[in-house]
Amino acid sequence: MVTLLIALGGNALIRPGQKGAAAQQLENVERVATHIARLHNRGFRIILTHGNGPQVGNLLLQQEKARDYAPQMPLYVCVAESQGMIGYFLQEALYNKLHALGFKIPVVTVLTQVLVDREDKAFSQPSKPIGPYYPSRDRMDRSWTAVRTMKGFRRVVASPKPRTIVEAAEIRKIARSAIVIAGGGGGIPVVREHGLRGVEAVIDKDLTAAKLAEAVGAQVLAILTDVDFVYLNHGKPNQKKLTTVTLEELKRYYEQDHFPPGSMGPKVQAAIRFLQKGGKRVVITHLDRLEDAVNGEWGTIITK
Repeated sequence: MVTLLIALGGNALIRPGQKGAAAQQLENVERVATHIARLHNRGFRIILTHGNGPQVGNLLLQQEKARDYAPQMPLYVCVAESQGMIGYFLQEALYNKLHALGFKIPVVTVLTQVLVDREDKAFSQPSKPIGPYYPSRDRMDRSWTAVRTMKGFRRVVASPKPRTIVEAAEIRKIARSAIVIAGGGGGIPVVREHGLRGVEAVIDKDLTAAKLAEAVGAQVLAILTDVDFVYLNHGKPNQKKLTTVTLEELKRYYEQDHFPPGSMGPKVQAAIRFLQKGGKRVVITHLDRLEDAVNGEWGTIITK
């Protein structure tokens, strides 16, 4: 049985122009559930992971607006909250879709901690923007690192590399008899200091997806986003889409700075790492073309 790890992008739950109401997110995951149910029907063992940027942003905004009435939670707690919330949305949609087709397989969300290194240079160079925009620096917690943007000031936090999936062994066991949702939002970032302790950071979801795929022994990694292909010279007159590409070719393009760090860069980096660690194939494409990509008929397909 082929193990397929599917990494859902932010567009899986919140579409452009939407605020992210529960009803909207539940409706949007219906599309995802249809594709996944069909792949399960074809015999794939499926593990899901997902982004959480809009959801965490909303949680932080809610806390900011209610700070005079309720205690604010640390960022790593908000990541955990978003994992539970998104896991519920996916569980419900998948349960309903699978049971309607006659499949009795359970769907399980694992609250996932990801170990990072306290000495990672990202902690001394915070760069990941999170939360709402502020009209002035005075409105922000003085302990935060902030950057000025055209929309106002915004908090930035560390984005360290994922080292270890703490619950990897348990995820592997559960995946033998269930569809597992794990590692959401890159995982809850923890360091090892007298046990495990959460830290104020955000881990890149695509890098965690590669680490999770390696940990569970997946053969195929599907990274879903809002474009159909990976492009060279994206947005330029000589733009070129990549359909089938080898690992060595992709590494060369990456070293030539074809993939910006804020968009396609982490996805390409994740693909490279997964294949270097024993994975067989990576597909990068639009959410709606998942099945076509797994069939080798659409998207950017990367092999060794």
